[in-house]
Amino acid sequence: MPDKSKPKEEKQDKVASEPEEKVEEQEITTEPETVEEKPEETVKTEKVSREIAEEKREEKTTESKESKETPVKTEEPESTEKAISEAKKETTPKKKDDKDDDFQYIVRISNTDISGDKNIVYGLASIKGIGMHMASLIMEKTGMDRKLKMGKLTDSQIQKLQNAIDSINEDAPRWMLNHRKDYETGEDIHLIGPDIDMKLRDEINIMKKIRSYRGIRHERGLPARGQRTRANNRRGLALGVSKKRDITK
Repeated sequence: MPDKSKPKEEKQDKVASEPEEKVEEQEITTEPETVEEKPEETVKTEKVSREIAEEKREEKTTESKESKETPVKTEEPESTEKAISEAKKETTPKKKDDKDDDFQYIVRISNTDISGDKNIVYGLASIKGIGMHMASLIMEKTGMDRKLKMGKLTDSQIQKLQNAIDSINEDAPRWMLNHRKDYETGEDIHLIGPDIDMKLRDEINIMKKIRSYRGIRHERGLPARGQRTRANNRRGLALGVSKKRDITK
């Protein structure tokens, strides 16, 4: 009988030898790929960057050597502060001081104190009885510069303004006067300063004495020019509306 075991063994040997050959083929395929050559532009840029880096290193080394060789000068704190203060003075622009030695911070005209920082027109308008229109009329009469400040006026200029204010009744038109048809004289007058309050008080007392309608309204503290009193001008205690309570037994 022929032996059948031999061909089986040969087949097993062939099967065992096959994977080794496959492994060899795989190893051959996993060889390193060929390195692609870089373009010339990238090579040039790399060279330039290397040269720049080397130059920076050389500069740092030279600076470190110089710092070691030259000793550091330690200045005194006072000298440094002075230098800083002088530099600030040079850099900061110099402000023009409008206030000189002759500047007056308070100017007194017609019994009222006016701030020297105000313009002439606004300074005159701060006087009781003089408005912007009347102040502009006074400036036209005196012929002074409107841009001047009250503090820069001289004594002669202040006296000139005072004389112009005193003669308003003659120079100003009738419609600009604040007290027309005076009770005693019947003339048109322009009052300034504390004279306004005094004249008003005297005329109210006269109306109370003659028992006129306006005088009686002033006595009772009610409006004297026809205003209503039901809704407005209510004085005294505030009375609330009381709601009726429902008495439930």
